[in-house]
Amino acid sequence: MKTLTVSTHPLVLTGLSRLRDKNTSSDDFRRHVREVSALLFAQASADLETRPVEIETPIERTTGTALSRSVVLVPILRAGLGMVDGVWPLIPTAQVAHIGIYRDEATAKPQPYYSKVPPGLG
Repeated sequence: MKTLTVSTHPLVLTGLSRLRDKNTSSDDFRRHVREVSALLFAQASADLETRPVEIETPIERTTGTALSRSVVLVPILRAGLGMVDGVWPLIPTAQVAHIGIYRDEATAKPQPYYSKVPPGLG
């Protein structure tokens, strides 16, 4: 199991500041969510397993790299949906699943209410 990693990337920190700023417009907020999500995904996916693949360049055949396994993006409804827009352009072959969770106001505990994920993932 992975441990928690706190990003100290300057662009992530700057983007998070813009997200937290009460003066950030709705359009800018959505743009910063996309940007921060892309940066965080780039960091989080740095150790995805890869495999060699043969490719044809304009000059010659060579060995390239492909992901070893497919990727499933699983945003938590509803706030996580905006994050998918930042990640999907980086990995357009990814499948998207959804999980719905709300916080019980009395207990402050998470309460699942929806799950649509591929078999074997949930």
